[in-house]
Amino acid sequence: MRTATVTRATSETSISVTVNLDGTGLYTVSTGIGFLDHMLEQLSRHSLIDLDLQATGDLHIDGHHTTEDCGIAIGEAIARALGSRAGITRYGDALIPMDETLTRVALDISGRPYLVWKVAFTQPKLGTLDSELVKEFFHALAGSAGITLHIENLYGVNNHHIVESSFKGVARALRTAVSIDARKADAIPSTKGSLGGV
Repeated sequence: MRTATVTRATSETSISVTVNLDGTGLYTVSTGIGFLDHMLEQLSRHSLIDLDLQATGDLHIDGHHTTEDCGIAIGEAIARALGSRAGITRYGDALIPMDETLTRVALDISGRPYLVWKVAFTQPKLGTLDSELVKEFFHALAGSAGITLHIENLYGVNNHHIVESSFKGVARALRTAVSIDARKADAIPSTKGSLGGV
């Protein structure tokens, strides 16, 4: 089983996260931000990556540090669980409809972190989560996991649907990318022989 546990403690947050890349999408999530919890549950359920995340943060200020640091910790746990990345499919993509919304996600577990974000919101908050923090979460996730990540909302009106389709798209793309390709299970999926950077 490809698993990893990461603990992250700063003056702003305290986070413990465990992932199992070969799981069934089981989750236990508590961040103190209800909407973020809901999205992380979607990330786990649709990627089939088991996720246990417990976070406390300076929510008396706002949700920024908690949201960003959860992205960092989850990304670091995924990177550790991947190990050398031998045998992984490496690439994944998804096209996710949610009622009137359609979102496209493509990613490469390349060791080269990068985020392309083509998503806009028309309201400042989703529950108690600032809408702008969704981008910060994915930026942190891509950075610490070593993922090139493209997220593009093609169209949509409902902000909840736009965010949820983004999380589900990343989940489905990750599900493919972290899976083992039985035809080359012992090989790094790169002509360079390594997927570095993290």
